[in-house]
Amino acid sequence: MGKSIEPSAEQIAARSPGDSYQQLLDREPNPVPAPLRESTETYLGSDNLSVDRYLSREFHDLEVEKMWRRTWQAVCRESEVGKPGDFFVYDIARYSIVVTRTESGALKGYHNACLHRGRQLRKDCGSAREFKCPFHGFRWSLEGDFLGAPCEWDFPHIDKENFSLPQVQVDTWGGWVFMNMDPEAESLHSYMGILPQHFTRWQPENTFKVMHVEKVIECNWKVAWEAFIESYHTVQTHPQIMPYLGDSNSQYDCWGDNVSRTISPMGVVSPHLEGVTPDQTVNDWLEHGAWLTDGERVEVPEGMSAREWLADYYFKHYSEQYQTDLASFCTHSEIMDSILYSLFPNFAPWAGYRPNVVYRFLPWDDRHDMCTMEIMLLMRFPETGQRPRDAGVQFVPADQKLADTPGVEPGLAAVFDQDFSNLPQVQAGLKNLESGQIQLANYQEVRIRHFHQTLDKYITGSQYGAPQ
Repeated sequence: MGKSIEPSAEQIAARSPGDSYQQLLDREPNPVPAPLRESTETYLGSDNLSVDRYLSREFHDLEVEKMWRRTWQAVCRESEVGKPGDFFVYDIARYSIVVTRTESGALKGYHNACLHRGRQLRKDCGSAREFKCPFHGFRWSLEGDFLGAPCEWDFPHIDKENFSLPQVQVDTWGGWVFMNMDPEAESLHSYMGILPQHFTRWQPENTFKVMHVEKVIECNWKVAWEAFIESYHTVQTHPQIMPYLGDSNSQYDCWGDNVSRTISPMGVVSPHLEGVTPDQTVNDWLEHGAWLTDGERVEVPEGMSAREWLADYYFKHYSEQYQTDLASFCTHSEIMDSILYSLFPNFAPWAGYRPNVVYRFLPWDDRHDMCTMEIMLLMRFPETGQRPRDAGVQFVPADQKLADTPGVEPGLAAVFDQDFSNLPQVQAGLKNLESGQIQLANYQEVRIRHFHQTLDKYITGSQYGAPQ
């Protein structure tokens, strides 16, 4: 571990010369919800991070045993296990958990292994009336109770009453099913801190999944995770979105150990650019692929900002789609901005009334040098309508771009592919850092530092050191 020069109070307080996010909220036409008015102004030091966190197999093994086994993790949407017998398998490193809906309607989770000789009971997702091992036919009910096996006379040593499937903790929030392998872990509600309260207004439970891709990336899962919890990389990696994204205007917040947030304003020009007009901002955004205007150029009325024009455009579109007048109570921020929360260790839901992206990051199989990033898109539907079916998962191998993946909006794919082009190179470059350490910004990368301080509490209880 290395120490940096201790910054002064003025240096710690340094921010972008552009308008702060709170200053943008001051210009909102409707009352701003309290969660958006929170600004934690967190400073967590300036120490460096060891590259061993990303390169060491030993560190990966410590994560598996001391962190993944003890944290709450999102498994699937409640609607994906909506009927009795529905099941969903969640694999994390060397562990596999199967969540199911029982006949009583309750949700239960089990370690995914037959108690006879260990064969996994289920794979992927589906529906069944019981858990029957495909190897020898040992059977358990959806409630986890042992139902029997062929040739039971040969197992007089099995106590049938105490031969139930070992359970994990299961709970729900926001339409998601979560699990925790630690039977002594705190409740999900306690673990989530302020997050449920912040999301009460946006009701993520009233959405369905319209897209779900699982992308394999050749890097440690934390390298990928960190690329999506800061906007600092926009100026170099995503220059095409700078005319309508306030990258260095972003606000970063941290609460407790497990929750953090980035809010990046849309419809405003990056402080890195000069001379961009509202017309350019609006048309660049529309041409980016998020909306279709039949190729016609938009003229923003004089005296109207790009942010105001785009918000009106959003209000009209989504009010019609959701059959709700969003403009009467929703702020520009809630319909436009990237409001990205994260729940330690790997779950990142967007907030607001726009179609909301959700990220999840996992080690690929049990490897420390490869991972998967799942990108899910949640959409609302009219309250009077029937809930549409959730989209299935599209697997995207490491050598395939999202731009070449059917069903992924082109503008969205282009941005993600730019991120993915960096990540294997980060993994490779970490091996060549002579100092063995990486540097982090005090403010724009505070969420990365916050994440690692929480990770340390699970692994070593110290700060930023490689495991001893």
